[in-house]
Amino acid sequence: MLQNSIRGFSKKRPVTSSDDTLFSLEDVSVTFGNLKALESVSLDIHQGEILFVTGSSGAGKTTLLRLLAEQLKPDSGKILLPKDLIGVRLFISQVFQDLKFLMNKTCEENLFHSFDKKVYKNKKIFLGEMNDLCKILGITDRLHLKMEQANGGLKQKVALIRALLAKPEVIILDEPTGSLDVDNARKIYEVLSYYNMKKKLTIIWASHNRELVKEFTGRIIHLDSGKLVYTGHACFI
Repeated sequence: MLQNSIRGFSKKRPVTSSDDTLFSLEDVSVTFGNLKALESVSLDIHQGEILFVTGSSGAGKTTLLRLLAEQLKPDSGKILLPKDLIGVRLFISQVFQDLKFLMNKTCEENLFHSFDKKVYKNKKIFLGEMNDLCKILGITDRLHLKMEQANGGLKQKVALIRALLAKPEVIILDEPTGSLDVDNARKIYEVLSYYNMKKKLTIIWASHNRELVKEFTGRIIHLDSGKLVYTGHACFI
């Protein structure tokens, strides 16, 4: 079962790099009015990588994620996406702060929207994985709640499960643990590490919480006022 496979997985070292570049930014800048959200950012992101994007509020994290998700185009510089670099348009799941739920539907009903006959052989397989993820993240007893009744932490967990059930090749996450305590944040990382190792999922995770990110394995890039000021695996001050 998925639940048994994931248990304790964060203790194993996940895949953090690959020879295959999926995203390449060269001297990219994005400006909103007089605000330079990103300034001359150059960055490569590789297939199978876990990449943490850190920085304070307004540092440019969300702008960078929106570029990668093709929601924005740079004002200057060059960005190459998977379709440019490997000739394939990969399926990318996004968990942004605007979670876009059907608020008058239950958590379970929102998760059912991830079912796709092209992805799953049958609904039984889909339900098995959905139920496993719900158990692992501790929300089985709250699936009956309508989204309008759900607190922030429950919404974030449902959003993550919904994104994973879509079987993406890349997942982009903007503050996915912002409403969760440290233990639940570690559980989210444990689940994502499993998908990274077993399913080669490329993970791009933005967080303002540097102390939390330092506990995890992956490459860190740090943004400050739109500039890329650090990249590496070592902890930094």
